[in-house]
Amino acid sequence: MAIEIERKFLVQGDGWRQLGTGVPYRQGYIMSSQGKTVRVRRAGDRGYLTIKGGTQGISRHEFEYEIPLSDAEELLEMCDRPLIEKTRYKILHHELVWEVDEFWGDNEGLIIAEVELTDPDQPLQLPNWVDREVSYDPRYFNAALARQPYRSWPAGT
Repeated sequence: MAIEIERKFLVQGDGWRQLGTGVPYRQGYIMSSQGKTVRVRRAGDRGYLTIKGGTQGISRHEFEYEIPLSDAEELLEMCDRPLIEKTRYKILHHELVWEVDEFWGDNEGLIIAEVELTDPDQPLQLPNWVDREVSYDPRYFNAALARQPYRSWPAGT
């Protein structure tokens, strides 16, 4: 059984930009209901199908499978719009890989850093370019951003 334990933070400044190389991502949701999702993703030149269970705290079940890129492209055409478009940067900080997502399209202006942990209580040294934690705010889940994009949020939220 695969468990994802993840914390999310908003990003401040540009200090992170020189620390990693970006890969373009496009993803959509085949199903998203009651916190459970079936997602298809194109990450660079690879395709993935991911099934996620409901979130409990910062943990949830996650099963991810690589699929042929052509299948991913066809499945993306079946997904509701808008698709999630972003560039993902992987940055090593204190022996953990941080994934910084810079969103485009309907979510342009949003930059989130997430880090996967082995235990919900694992100590974490925050990089100086992270800001407020949003791990418990469901608006920042990618599936939620596909339903209600960041650019449609009221100012100041």
